Amino acid sequence: MSDPIFGHLQGLKPSQLKQIRRVYAQRLPADSLLTVEFAERIGAISTDIGQPICVYLNRRGQVIRVGVGTPRQTQIPLIEVPRYGDGRLCGIRCVTTQFGENPPNDSTLTIMAKQRLDVLVVLILSGQGLQKRGGGGSGYIHHIYLAQLLPMVSSTPSEGVNYQQLSPWQVSDPLSLDRVSQVNFSHLIEDLETEFRRNGSTREQDPHGDRVLLIGVMTHDTTSQQFEERLYELAQLVKSAQGTVVQTLIQRRFHPHPQTVVGEGKMEEIALTAQTLGANLIVFDRDLSPSQVRNLERWIGVRVVDRTEVILDIFAQRAQSQAGKLQVELAQLAYRLPRLMGRGRELSRLGGGIGTRGPGETKLESERRAIQRRISRLQTQVDQLQCHRSRLRQLRQLQEVVSVAIVGYTNAGKSTLLNTLTHAEVLTADQLFATLDPTTRKLTLVHPIHQTPQVLLLTDTVGFIHELPPSLVDAFRATLEEVTEADYLLHVVDLSHAAWENHITAVETILEAMPITPGPSLLVFNKIDQVEAELLARVQLQFPQGVFVSACHGTGLEWLRRCLLYLVNT
Repeated sequence: MSDPIFGHLQGLKPSQLKQIRRVYAQRLPADSLLTVEFAERIGAISTDIGQPICVYLNRRGQVIRVGVGTPRQTQIPLIEVPRYGDGRLCGIRCVTTQFGENPPNDSTLTIMAKQRLDVLVVLILSGQGLQKRGGGGSGYIHHIYLAQLLPMVSSTPSEGVNYQQLSPWQVSDPLSLDRVSQVNFSHLIEDLETEFRRNGSTREQDPHGDRVLLIGVMTHDTTSQQFEERLYELAQLVKSAQGTVVQTLIQRRFHPHPQTVVGEGKMEEIALTAQTLGANLIVFDRDLSPSQVRNLERWIGVRVVDRTEVILDIFAQRAQSQAGKLQVELAQLAYRLPRLMGRGRELSRLGGGIGTRGPGETKLESERRAIQRRISRLQTQVDQLQCHRSRLRQLRQLQEVVSVAIVGYTNAGKSTLLNTLTHAEVLTADQLFATLDPTTRKLTLVHPIHQTPQVLLLTDTVGFIHELPPSLVDAFRATLEEVTEADYLLHVVDLSHAAWENHITAVETILEAMPITPGPSLLVFNKIDQVEAELLARVQLQFPQGVFVSACHGTGLEWLRRCLLYLVNT
């Protein structure tokens, strides 16, 4: 009675359950796809209970799972399906029964593709008991369909079977039980996996990054333009995190599904697309709850992350200073803590009293406690960092040194502008969050009339982005105080970006949410060498107080210096 039966068991008699459970004792020869005796036994049980049966076997011919219902209803959870890489199948075949003479439908074939089964054997039951049928039928089995995955369209038949191409799978013509029992299973799988490797249709994993499938969910409160900009930005974030986007799938819903964000039908499409393209990471364009991540990974069988986790990963790669690494670790732990699997405080057994005595602290609770202790230590170090920077700012104020913070959307050209104005050597790259640690340099301005020098401290700060994750804001408050405590701001805007107006709004929203109101700001439009003259003229009329420069080519920098000098002296 220890062998489990999966699927729909309601209404089955104890004798029927006993017959189904005995299937676990069956074993096929390693080189046999199917035997006549095994097929007839499965057909007899399925006919007796009046429901389909699915039997899953490994390559040694051992039965590892038996279920009552269709392959969709009895499928092995993807998290339990073996993964051997793109060049191999999962090592499991499924033998299922079906009433009615139609070939397996797309829903069944999708389950086969999602699980990456070696082969799907569909036994079409005659419905006539042991009465023989024409056309090679035998016993309970009228005919059989074989279905298997294909790496690409192939005209070469496997094992002499004629196939009808239904990419990314193939389904055979109706076959007799005697014909199927003669198929050499070992040769069939070996030839198929060789074809996968030879044709190169299964993508090899990039050793330096992930193959990413992007998922965009467009709701009623988002315009098409905002949605497209959000997906483009997400693709750039993935690129900055050293991932490769293989495809983007879009789901339109009035509201996100509370359990899975996208719904069951779209999850099947995501799982099939990930399997077909060899994607090993799914990235959503929005924040996901811990339960949503668990549900998606259980259904799709591929690691799932959200937009915040991608940003955290970029920050972890880019942090160079000890302070930056400290703040990134704090943000990651704050993000990870509520996503630990389990029931939270209910798992604790150390409280004492009724209901708390028993096995002691669980592994999950121990890990949660360790993370909380680490967060506390990091928080203390961040507070010390905050005090240290506060003392430095007070020293600058005593020396009456004017401080100017360069702010703006990520990849707007802030670091390039700092390098050009002060001859600094800050890393610059055409990617999001190329620089993370703040850098401060001296800038000497000379009054054009009086020729008196004016020394400023110019600070390059971390870039902003739409919906900056709260965990990052909290962890980087010591760094962001460079913005709130600055005397003046240079707000740099990438004018060549299609969404430059939204970027201005996003930065201003973040600045307004800061606890201390920053000083006066000067709007600097960068990369004017990459925009058309018509757009440049329109923006100049719209923002007459703005400064228009090209940090790479040095265009407009002299006027910027004069405007900056005027700003700090008014």
